[in-house]
Amino acid sequence: MTARPIAEHSAAPPALGIDLSTPDPIPEEGIDRAVALMRTGKLFRYAEEGAEPSEAARWEEEVADYLGRRYVIAVNSCGAALYLALHSLGLQPGDPVLLNAWTLAPVPGAVEHAGGRAVLVETTRDLTIDLEDLERQARAHRGGILLLSHMRGHISDLAAVQALCAEHDLRLVEDCAHSIGGSWDGQLTGTFGDVGCFSTQTYKHLNSGEGGLLATDDDEIAARAILASGSYMLYGQHTRRPDLARFEDLRGLEPNHSMRLTSTAAAVLRPQLRSLPARVAQWNERYDRIAGGLAGVPGIRLPERPPAEQFVGSSLQFFLDDLTGAQITTFCRVADGLGVHVKWFGAERPEAFTSAYTSWAYAERRALPGTDAVLSTLCDIRIPLALPPERCEDVVAILAHALDHARAATTHSPNQPGR
Repeated sequence: MTARPIAEHSAAPPALGIDLSTPDPIPEEGIDRAVALMRTGKLFRYAEEGAEPSEAARWEEEVADYLGRRYVIAVNSCGAALYLALHSLGLQPGDPVLLNAWTLAPVPGAVEHAGGRAVLVETTRDLTIDLEDLERQARAHRGGILLLSHMRGHISDLAAVQALCAEHDLRLVEDCAHSIGGSWDGQLTGTFGDVGCFSTQTYKHLNSGEGGLLATDDDEIAARAILASGSYMLYGQHTRRPDLARFEDLRGLEPNHSMRLTSTAAAVLRPQLRSLPARVAQWNERYDRIAGGLAGVPGIRLPERPPAEQFVGSSLQFFLDDLTGAQITTFCRVADGLGVHVKWFGAERPEAFTSAYTSWAYAERRALPGTDAVLSTLCDIRIPLALPPERCEDVVAILAHALDHARAATTHSPNQPGR
């Protein structure tokens, strides 16, 4: 799509009239499954007697097949999956966990929950983990864990990450809350590390309201995660699990953390996995239209995305490098007033679903000038499938108009751009 000249955006365009936070509806098949299940009252994933494989067990099988991993454990959130991954890897109190400085609060929250010590790693201007800084931190914390977030679906060079982890004896946990359906060089995210963790929260690519998944090929990790998630002594009802003998040595060692997914949630999720590839294509069509338009608007910079990264364009990030903090505030206000809600990661106070490492008092603090520069002008919008492709040009027009308005603002910040 070709952007109109900037002068054409001087008059305010019509309001979009579409809520960009609109989630995908639940497929009718999922609704029917959930209603049938509710009529039986059997919403818990385990049964004491005569248990047929539950919806949750079937869901785990289907995700394992999709990912090509041996085991998947369904839990009540991606944060729970991240915690269980760290716990099942044997994280001890005070152990370091390396993670992207640009991520959302549940990620360092999982480290804190597991008793670890979050060590933040710089973020590049293209929104992936800084491999040079990662190598420095890996050398300083050899034998630790790297909790790598594919934040907003931006996928790091996973071949390089794997090589770095092997060199420095790091265990790799992938946070794929924003990247299910995406891949690096043809291999799905969540399959590069010791563990991959996924989200099925409403605003992710699979929607059960709340929910998460832990995927691994490791018998020990899988057995520990099943027990710690809260299986009681009913772990045999997991149809994809290690041999039962593996659980015997762990039965009295693993506490029950009650992080199970309900069968109701699994019932609404199962048909969504089958439609995921088609929905990924629809998200990416909309992303390409909006990104193509914004590329022609002077003053808006898009991160570069390498050919090896097959991402899911359910959101779009851009930078307003030439604006002050006051101007970006104006930009967000004008765009929001016309129906395009923009999240700004450089705001002094995180709001709603934004997050900034400077607000995580529980994480280890170090100077992160690269990340500071990145976050200072970083903006973000959702791209729902409720947005018709032909309306993507209207989103571009609104953002271009908001940029014009911000540039013309008479309020000037004494601080650096974005701060």
